[in-house]
Amino acid sequence: MVNHAQVDRGRQAREHFERTDVFAPAVRRVEHSIEFLDLVAACHAFTAAAGRVVPGLRDRRLSEDERAVVRQRVAGVRATLDWIENAVETGKVDLDAELARLLRGE
Repeated sequence: MVNHAQVDRGRQAREHFERTDVFAPAVRRVEHSIEFLDLVAACHAFTAAAGRVVPGLRDRRLSEDERAVVRQRVAGVRATLDWIENAVETGKVDLDAELARLLRGE
């Protein structure tokens, strides 16, 4: 309960700051820039990692179980990419139930 109260107090302080402080707009712009850079960096990291890993599969044959795992993870990546595109286009970041399940690895 103490932890919950501390989190709630922090949230209230943040809301008060955002409503009343003269620096709040500048902080929001910085946070926006950081979130944008984090998203671009995540996309870059995935692309770079795939570029390193996939060529190593040359002349290798994965087992059916391994292929099934990769197919499942690729489905999760595709769903996540769709989610990112939708969030960028619409500003809506809610997860649908299927994507939430995929991201949990179910």
